[in-house]
Order: sequence, then structure tokens, then C-alpha cells
Amino acid sequence: MKVGVFTALLADLPLERVLQKLKALGVDTIELGTGNYPGDPHCKLSMLDNPAELEAFQKLIADYGFTISALSCHGEPLHPVREIAERNREVNRKTILLAEKLGVPVVIDFSGCPGDSDDAKYPNWVTAAWPPHFQELLAWQWKEKVIPYWRERVKFAADHGVKIAIEMHPGFVVHSPETLLRLREACGENLGANYDPSHMFWQQIDPIAAIRILGDAIFHVHAKDTQIYTYNLPRTGVLDTKRFTDERNRAWIYRTVGYGHGAEFWSEFISTLRMYGYDYVLSIEHEDSLMSPEEGLTKAVQFLNNLIIREKPGIAYWA
Repeated sequence: MKVGVFTALLADLPLERVLQKLKALGVDTIELGTGNYPGDPHCKLSMLDNPAELEAFQKLIADYGFTISALSCHGEPLHPVREIAERNREVNRKTILLAEKLGVPVVIDFSGCPGDSDDAKYPNWVTAAWPPHFQELLAWQWKEKVIPYWRERVKFAADHGVKIAIEMHPGFVVHSPETLLRLREACGENLGANYDPSHMFWQQIDPIAAIRILGDAIFHVHAKDTQIYTYNLPRTGVLDTKRFTDERNRAWIYRTVGYGHGAEFWSEFISTLRMYGYDYVLSIEHEDSLMSPEEGLTKAVQFLNNLIIREKPGIAYWA
């Protein structure tokens, strides 16, 4: 297993400076945004049509001894406004093609969320079983929008030797292990999870128990923490819509790893990932509003480097 970094937190730096900084921290694996919500500060889709640009990019990565764990284009491919959906889908399509050229095995995205009709202007996330029209809407969304799009896109990715990793995120139809596995059953085993435990924490889902549920459906992992504030939680519940910078009043905020949960949790998290066959990358994602990206990154790398299991397990001679 390796410690990696999602370079979006260093968007203000050019790629070569990012590689130099991460190398100094002992990191040599990166996750790169290609557009949509993460932006594309370090990896341009224009490389698809520019062989010289692609060659220069690959040489820079190789010269610094880096590998790319995933390309990320977290977006809203099911947005009810056609222009928005098509724009996000095109970024996803091109990201798959670029991943193929670069030999990157995983492309990360959100599932997205449709509206309540073909004429809707905004997504409509169903969060309750009642009134009855909620059930009707949810069934329509999955049958008419969610499964048709993702079934075709997962096949497209498979045809190009790339896996699709959906990040479970509230606000979108895939937000939990159950919804992830539902989409996987409909679309096939080339679809799995970009597993971010921070989103499990704030939904009050045990992230370690969720690993056991997801099993081999975990394709990529984000290293990000969440802190729950028990004083505010009873007032708001977990579906807290206050801004992330209103830390004093929120029920929870994202934290750098180790600042929401300590080494005891993260060592078990890492061990359970290995137990269920995941031995790839823990990609640090910084979204801690109480800490600068520079400090959050440094502390996260130091914290995980003490816990990560790097070597393959030996023979259980005692058994």
C-alpha cells in the first residue's frame, strides 16, 4: 500500500513544483483532476489531441519517478439541465480516453443525481421513504436516468481498459455502500468505489464496517477525516447545510487525517482494507478548513507514513 496525494490541494502550483514538493515529503504517487469540480490544474484533456504535450507530461512524471493512481473528474453527469450533464459527461469520456493513453487504471467520478422530471432545473435527492411520491420519483430516477447512463459508460470504460470508481457522496444517488452496490449490480464489476471514509463518518456509517460490506468493490481510497461535534449534532442532524467555514455551528467538518480520528482508527482502517484485498493507494485529500493545505498535507503524510502497511504479508509460520 502507498500514501498518495490528490493534487487539487496544490492547484496554485505548477505540476513540476508539485512533484518537487511531494518528492521532498516522500510521496511518489498522485491523483490528478481533469476537470469538472476538481478542475484540471495539473492534467489537461487537451493532451488527447496534442502528442507533444502528452509526451512532455509523461516525461515529467517519469523524470520525477511518480506514478498516477487515478484521474478524477468528479461531476454531475445526471444533472437535469442537458447542457450541464453533457459537459460533465464529455469530461468523463475524455478522462477515460486519457487514462487509457497514460496507463492509469481508475477514473473517479460522482454518480450524479437527476431531477424530478425531464423539465427539471435542479437535481432532486430523495432522502426519505414517505410521502409515497418519493418512492415513485426514486424508481423513475434509477430506471430512466441512473442505470441507462452508467451502464453505457461503464462498458465504454471497460472497452478502454479503465475502471470507474464512484465516490459515495450525499446529494447524489450513490451515497452509501448499499447504493454503490446497487449500481454495481446493474452495471457490472468494472464499476466500484472511490472510498472516502469522511463521507461515511458524517452519515454515521462505520467506515470499517463499510469496507466489509463493499469488499472487492473498492478500487481507490481517499485519506480524509471528519470530526463530529456532539454539541451541534442534536440540533441539526447530519444533513447540515451551513457553510463549511461556519465551523463553530456545524454538526461536523472535514479534517486532516488524525484530527477527526486517531491512529487506533486509521491503523484498523488500513488493516481492514488489506484484509479485504485492497493494497493500492491512500490518496490524501485536503478539505480541512481549520488548517492550510501546506500544513494539512505535511501532517497527513507524516501521520499515514507511520501507519501504512507497505510490505506483503509473510507466511503465517505460527499457524
